[in-house]
Amino acid sequence: MSKIKVGAVSYLNTKPLLYGIEASAIKNKIELSLAYPAQLAQQLREGSIDMALMPVAALQEINGAKIVADYGIAANGNVVSVALFSALPLDEIDTIILDYQSRTSVRLTQLLCTEYWHKEVRYVAAGPDFISEIKGKTAGVIIGDRALEQLPHFKYNYDLSAAWKSFTGLPFVFAAWVSNKELPQDFLEEFNAAMAIGLEHLDEIAAANHIPYYSLKTYYKDNICYHLGEAEKKGLALFLEKISSPQNL
Repeated sequence: MSKIKVGAVSYLNTKPLLYGIEASAIKNKIELSLAYPAQLAQQLREGSIDMALMPVAALQEINGAKIVADYGIAANGNVVSVALFSALPLDEIDTIILDYQSRTSVRLTQLLCTEYWHKEVRYVAAGPDFISEIKGKTAGVIIGDRALEQLPHFKYNYDLSAAWKSFTGLPFVFAAWVSNKELPQDFLEEFNAAMAIGLEHLDEIAAANHIPYYSLKTYYKDNICYHLGEAEKKGLALFLEKISSPQNL
């Protein structure tokens, strides 16, 4: 049997899931590649990979896409690593730079501005050095490891998952394992079991990937929800429903 091509992001928040792959026999059945979230969606769409830990906003854009594991990247409140950073409070912002790495975070920002904060702003696509442009009335959405690194550097940051929780009462799912083709059921069951392994070693993973600006033990145990339960699935269904609404396109 040829190896199944699996794509994932290389952020700190995926370390527990990648640990599970490396610690199990599933690693011998896959060909793993790393990219940022928006790239993974494109690779799955064009068929260069079979399965991806993909931003959920792209689910509606890929024919036949379906979630194939019980694990992903979600949060039930503060996620910390997906936030709107600003030098000024929210009511003084007139421009938001949108991080190009994740369509889900972009759509969530736009949705919150429209329905929750009731704020009209100008959106600007981020360039490679966009963080230096976050000043004055211009805010920016920063995701992943870069967001954790920027926590000490901005007076204001608005956690997007916490805002979603306040808005809907539900957790927010950022990424899920998705395929757009039929994969062997025994492989999917083994892959699912591998995901659970990493969650048994969070202290060890946090210690091995220490960063000076945030506690990864807190991040892995209190901020990220890796198991996608019923509440997470409800939150995901509501998000997909909202971003498919004509008023939010």
